[in-house]
Amino acid sequence: MYQILKQIITTGIKTEAAPQPDESMRLVEQRLQQQILHVFGGALAIRMVDAGSCNGCELEIHALNNAYYNIEGLGIKFVASPRHADMLLVTGPVSRHMAVALQRTYDATPEPKLVVAIGECACTGGIFAPDGSSDGESYASCGKVANVIPVDVVVQGCPPTPTAILQGILTAISATHVGQR
Repeated sequence: MYQILKQIITTGIKTEAAPQPDESMRLVEQRLQQQILHVFGGALAIRMVDAGSCNGCELEIHALNNAYYNIEGLGIKFVASPRHADMLLVTGPVSRHMAVALQRTYDATPEPKLVVAIGECACTGGIFAPDGSSDGESYASCGKVANVIPVDVVVQGCPPTPTAILQGILTAISATHVGQR
């Protein structure tokens, strides 16, 4: 024990310095908060739906909640009920058993609602798509999310990075803000 404590004391702190604040990011945050306030009247509430994924995309979505990305600081929060949601983040190919649940979740989400498909499986069927299938359908899967509900934005990657997911969310908000929906 003494050796470990001695090593800790002699080594010291070996972390890198904290990044300096970026003023351009503050302007982006302010513009984003104004867009969210204008379109949704407050914070953007997101309901995440796992339609049959391997959980790789969920890990990246959960990373958005950590202090590095600070998605709550942008006025974006996750909710437990689709009745309180403005946006659905859907991951994975839609399994046959989840198709009805996904449709009901979509129907329960009030207007204006946005849908963002996260990950290669949600966009194309991914590795679960049989060879030659363009929409990812198989005996156990309805394929991509767009086969079941309308999708506004797709974020490809296996799994996509938290930054790519955040860009997809911001793209959906921007498209709604300028009336491109």
